[in-house]
Amino acid sequence: MIARRRSRAGTSVMTFATPAAPAPPDAPAAATHLGLHPEGDFVVTTGDASPIAPSAAFYFANEWIAVPRDGVPVSGFARGVRAFDDVRAWAASRASAQARDAHPPLVWLASPSRLRRARLAPDASRIAVDGRDHRFALAPRLALNRSWFDATSAAFLAARDVALRGRWNGDTFVARTLWPEDFRLDDAARLAPLPADRPAARSLRDLVRADGGGARAPFSTRLLWKRDAGTRPWAGKAALVVMVNGSQGDDDEAWGGHFALGTGRVGADGGIADLVVDNFYSLDIESEKGILAAPVPLDNYLADLNSGQAWYRPSALLVGILADDGAAARVQGALDRVYAQFWRHQLPYRHSTMNCTGISVDTLRAMGWNVPANDAGAAEVLLAWLAVPWTLARTRSVEATRTAYEYLTQDRTRLFPAVAFETLGADLLRLATGGASGDASEVERLLARDLEALVWVRVPQFPSSRAFGSWPIASPAEYERVVPKDPEARVVVPVPPRAFPPELRDPDLLPVPRPPSDLPLAVWGVVATATLVALVAWAMRTWVG
Repeated sequence: MIARRRSRAGTSVMTFATPAAPAPPDAPAAATHLGLHPEGDFVVTTGDASPIAPSAAFYFANEWIAVPRDGVPVSGFARGVRAFDDVRAWAASRASAQARDAHPPLVWLASPSRLRRARLAPDASRIAVDGRDHRFALAPRLALNRSWFDATSAAFLAARDVALRGRWNGDTFVARTLWPEDFRLDDAARLAPLPADRPAARSLRDLVRADGGGARAPFSTRLLWKRDAGTRPWAGKAALVVMVNGSQGDDDEAWGGHFALGTGRVGADGGIADLVVDNFYSLDIESEKGILAAPVPLDNYLADLNSGQAWYRPSALLVGILADDGAAARVQGALDRVYAQFWRHQLPYRHSTMNCTGISVDTLRAMGWNVPANDAGAAEVLLAWLAVPWTLARTRSVEATRTAYEYLTQDRTRLFPAVAFETLGADLLRLATGGASGDASEVERLLARDLEALVWVRVPQFPSSRAFGSWPIASPAEYERVVPKDPEARVVVPVPPRAFPPELRDPDLLPVPRPPSDLPLAVWGVVATATLVALVAWAMRTWVG
């Protein structure tokens, strides 16, 4: 439940509270944290009623968000530097040691009210909360959203207790997020490690791809590693999350899946809904799902009716349980700084060079985590160079040519969500079992010291009218094998652009670096020009002769 208070600007906002006699009643909130921080450190408001930066307010003006209350430390950023240089300097400074005190500038909640332990009627017309019945409705479906909640969705959710985010309209609760409350960690689970005779990254890929990606599989967890006995229960302990979302069954542009990091604390009952997921997404388009790039509670990230990944595809998580919150706080602090730079467009999003995976991996590397690279081989680089004139002639698009070259030549750890997931997962296992090396960074030393368990989590796709998805591809060659050969037969979702107002651009913003595809385009341009000149000269000599 939430109660009203006054913001720093003097406008009416809301703060977390539990009144004695709510009407209509919210179930008592079970969560005590939002991410790593006590929920009492935040107030719930909208962007236009809070003192967030103008660049962030452009995206969140009409959205429900949680912002740090007056007097609570907030993560900052440096001006006049690039995003990852900012993180690099911060990680090397004393300020990073106080990361556990600093809070995200905002967390996107999307809804003002929350219910726990609700039971949905089989026809989804009513909900029962704390022994009382209420009318129930769904938040509006976005115009670009091509599928929706149906009878299979109602049956799936009516079979269990659900947590809801939404708003009250009289005695009707209008839900935006529906999260199965039995989707939780089991700290009594028996150890089931990965095979010792296979590389950990390969075994993690096998888990992601098992059962066709797990879209129709039940929710499940598996304890891959644990430290000595005595480190359980996990309730209240800090967690670091690495997540990959699979491919969609109705979008040929989404075979690569999606990637995100997350932090927070395990709920009293093993709950993971209040972990915060750091979702990076293009700011310069209007997403058909209504996604906004921001830290967001895990239940929203997966179960929002429009933007929730679980309505589109299956997901796999690796949850690291930590004895201390130092490592998770440093990771979140670094990501908070990147968000500040991202919203103000110091860091531009680009699918082939700076996507959700690239931003996340580059942030970890900038703070000192030596995430292993999976660089393109010599044959792939050669193919990329040869593909430039062929792609340009076939598509007559410089942008398509750039994208093709960059997909073939980028480090796959920072390009493909699946590769980032298995690479980071294997590295967490390495740190847990082998400890940190002598030249390890502070975050690597903290992880090696504080990791107590690594838990694999499978979240299936929620049933709806949408086609079921699968596992995410891990290479350009794999993409070419799964998409229709005829480009006209490929299913894509056109989305409108969303321009960032020029007046919101800060004067200290540095110019955007040139894309790596500039070099081959320039070289092939010189080759084409030289060839044309030679042909003209030959033709003139032939004609004159």
